[in-house]
Amino acid sequence: MTSSYAPRMLLGTAIAASVGIGYAIGAQPHMAESIALLQSARSELAAATPNKGGHRERGLTLIDQAIGEVRAGLAFAGG
Repeated sequence: MTSSYAPRMLLGTAIAASVGIGYAIGAQPHMAESIALLQSARSELAAATPNKGGHRERGLTLIDQAIGEVRAGLAFAGG
């Protein structure tokens, strides 16, 4: 029984490690969620009345810039 148990244990460990490494490298849940939150913030800001002395528009520009940076980070990380 021990002779068949060791290879199974090794295989299970290898699979678990590869899944963990794949998740760490490929998945970027915080980055993806950041894009969703920035897009939501942009929608809210765009819906606001434009009587803020240009600050609303500047905020929209900065949010667009932030979305671009997050997307660039995802692309750099391979996600």
